[in-house]
Amino acid sequence: MAASARRGPYFCGIDAAMDVVAGKWKSLILWELHEHGTRRFAELRRGLPGVSEKMLIQHLREMEEDGLVHREVYRQVPPKVEYSLTGQGVSLNAALAPLAAWGTERIRRIGADPVSFDDDAKAG
Repeated sequence: MAASARRGPYFCGIDAAMDVVAGKWKSLILWELHEHGTRRFAELRRGLPGVSEKMLIQHLREMEEDGLVHREVYRQVPPKVEYSLTGQGVSLNAALAPLAAWGTERIRRIGADPVSFDDDAKAG
């Protein structure tokens, strides 16, 4: 695991945590890997409609540097790469659970429409 470029200084714990999860797709990558376990790049991309290849690669690299995601490369033809959560990724996901509950209640309260993966697939 490479040393993270993000090392503070931080005002508080929330500042340090948000430094690691900042970015539109990082929390969703955590969720996807938590819900489905080990995933290949294409599986992650299909599970996150709307993410560009470039952004997914960038976020996965940052998350690997921060020790949240493990990248396993299998030396075979064609090459195979799998991503999974590390212990730190699992614990961060657990820490985000109350925030997810708050968000679920907000969705219900404001009557927001859920994302439909079927509609996204038809549009793409």
